[in-house]
Amino acid sequence: MRIRRAAAAEHAGRPAARHAVDAAALLTGLALGVLGLHGAFGGDPRYVAAGLGGAALGLGTAYAHVRLGLGFLTTAGVAAGAYLVFGTPLATPAEATAGVVPSLESLRTLVAGIVLSWKDVLTVAPPVGTRGGMLVVPFLAALVTGLAAGLLAWRLRSAFAAVLPVAVMFVVGIGFGTREAPMPVFRGVLLTVALVTWLAWRRHVDRSAGAAVAPVGGGEAGRRAARDGRLRRIGLGALVLSIAGGATVVAAPVLTASDDRQVLRDAVVPPVDLYDYPSPLMRFRSYVKDQADDPLFTVTGLPEGERIRLAALDSYDGMVFNVDPRSGGNFSPVGDTGSINADAAADRRRESGRLGITVQGYSGVWLPGGGGLAGVDFAGDRAGSMARSLFHNAEAETALSTVPLREGDSYTADVVFPVRIAEKELAGFGFSDARLPELANVPQSVAGKGAEYAGAGETPLARARNMETVLKTGGFFSNGKENEVPSLSGHGAARIAALLDAEDMIGDDEQYAAAMALMAREQGMPARVVMGFYPEKYDPAGTVRITGSDAHAWVEIAFENVGWVAFDPTPEKDKEPTPPQQEPQSIPQPQVLQPPPPPQDAAKLPPETAPEPQDADEQGESFWDRWGPLIVALATAAVPLLALALPLLVVAWLKLRRRAARFGAPVPADRVGGGWSEVLSLATDLGARPDGRGTRRENARALGEDFPGSSGTVLQLARRADGAVFGAREPTEAQVADYWNLVDEQLAGMRSSVGFWKRQRARFSPRSLFHDAAAGRGARRATRSADRIRTVDAPKKGD
Repeated sequence: MRIRRAAAAEHAGRPAARHAVDAAALLTGLALGVLGLHGAFGGDPRYVAAGLGGAALGLGTAYAHVRLGLGFLTTAGVAAGAYLVFGTPLATPAEATAGVVPSLESLRTLVAGIVLSWKDVLTVAPPVGTRGGMLVVPFLAALVTGLAAGLLAWRLRSAFAAVLPVAVMFVVGIGFGTREAPMPVFRGVLLTVALVTWLAWRRHVDRSAGAAVAPVGGGEAGRRAARDGRLRRIGLGALVLSIAGGATVVAAPVLTASDDRQVLRDAVVPPVDLYDYPSPLMRFRSYVKDQADDPLFTVTGLPEGERIRLAALDSYDGMVFNVDPRSGGNFSPVGDTGSINADAAADRRRESGRLGITVQGYSGVWLPGGGGLAGVDFAGDRAGSMARSLFHNAEAETALSTVPLREGDSYTADVVFPVRIAEKELAGFGFSDARLPELANVPQSVAGKGAEYAGAGETPLARARNMETVLKTGGFFSNGKENEVPSLSGHGAARIAALLDAEDMIGDDEQYAAAMALMAREQGMPARVVMGFYPEKYDPAGTVRITGSDAHAWVEIAFENVGWVAFDPTPEKDKEPTPPQQEPQSIPQPQVLQPPPPPQDAAKLPPETAPEPQDADEQGESFWDRWGPLIVALATAAVPLLALALPLLVVAWLKLRRRAARFGAPVPADRVGGGWSEVLSLATDLGARPDGRGTRRENARALGEDFPGSSGTVLQLARRADGAVFGAREPTEAQVADYWNLVDEQLAGMRSSVGFWKRQRARFSPRSLFHDAAAGRGARRATRSADRIRTVDAPKKGD
């Protein structure tokens, strides 16, 4: 109790302006960490209010602790009460009564969010929204780190420890954010500059208030030492600031140079296993042949020429085009179905629309949508379960529901349709560097046909159009229906090879889209197959009925600064091949016994072109595939910390190097003198100011006053050092070893006489290094002066 009262009295005597400056600096650092969550919340300002409110509450609770002398249990209770009371309007406004008054639901969300909200923010597709306790993450993280930073800054003499909670908040902002971090380099540099400047100011204020240990000696020497100390601190602060800022500027762009920035949400176990869901393209022939006239769903608000997409398929294993199963982590559960993809909605180059869809004969997990899905509003009895089971992949513009759609389900989708750009303008762009999964078991003829069909186009667009035109005009259309030319279904390697090698190419959307996508990928074009629907006749003001005959597949190729552009390589439906002429009916001949056929060689089976289905599951991930994203995210977050720690590591290394040089001096007497210098160096780092002009015994008596527990040992060390240096004989190796053992005992005693944080400050303090450098300069000046005197006094030749 006395300690708490003393701490309260000490802080009560400090100026309020000092506490205000501390709070402002810490709040600035915490706010920079909160801004790292900008992408996760889609820029919604409510996350900023939650983060800043939590930081202010944490700092206020810490100030009340030191100002009023509260106990730690009382402080914890105050923090918990502030979390529940102020957390309702700041972290759970959607569950509160009138947005501010606590309710049972808001309190339940706050309590459960302490444990559950962290996982939810990582596994829900951004923007995560503000419902379900999502705002608990910035509010709780800022409150806890603000409380810890305030306690460390105002309870300890040194403010360096307060940097750790601020750094933790910065790392939380990076780890729980998205790949699109807001101004990462600028925030890192600003954080470093703000903290280093504040720490330098705090150290100056603490020393001016008498927090440091008084120097050994006084008068003019003491004032000179204090002035030199201030100059050293200013120089050290400038050095640390320049090193930290430079390291952050150089390292941060290197670690974040890739557009595919990795964060913690990329290392979380994928929330949905895409191996459980077959490719929608496998049902294509069933739609167009078996359900051609069956209504699948109705849609309202579909603009002229736009399409309804099911899924973008970018992976091929020789049997089927599918959504890459290993990209299941990109399908994140949607937290706020009303705001799914804020980036797509903000793209002014794309037209938006609102589609009303009512499911009839369609069933499956893939959600029919129009393009970039900006929001979904489910209706009916299953609205809640459908919303909770919705997953979305913004890159593929594909959504799925783990609760399959069935007849009677309805929803309204806010969509952003693909970019429409003039052909002349598109010709000026090259292909983008979009990352797509590696293809497997592609037929050998695909590469050759792709190069032949693409030709020598002058632009990337021309090569893609050439490929599209050859397939569209050189092939024939057939769904394999009755009274049509036979056309096998599927798009496996054998079917694609048969299509391209045939004298007359015959197929439908499934085969032509798969063939063009494979050829384009072999030619270095970022291509994928898209499965979806669009009607023959549009009615933007009315309701359009989508049947199985409206199912289509097309190709999308990514262009730089434009996005994915659709290509239609399928021939027109009325372009059917001419059926072969019927052969004349043969006239039966009398039966004649025929000789047995000659023996034939065993048929050579073609090599397997498709892997077993389970092979994809058995392909293990490498260490870097599993842990690489997490390592990169942590390395990026650690840049400011490493920048701050680098000067400390350099100081520690220089001290170890100095001790090794003293212990390994070639002359035994110098090794003994080095042991005494080691004692003076530690005393200097602990705050004492040994007199550089005093004798060993004078300094030993002064150190005995500063460290009473080891006064006898330090005097003994001083006498033995004088005897070894000024004695007639060199000390033996055994005497040197015994002396260094006493030195280590003295060092341990000096360290144990101070607190933990003062020991750590002494460990990384550069004061003794500066003291040694100044002593070395003085010794060199004295040597040069003596040399000049000897040169002047030396007799000249001829005297």
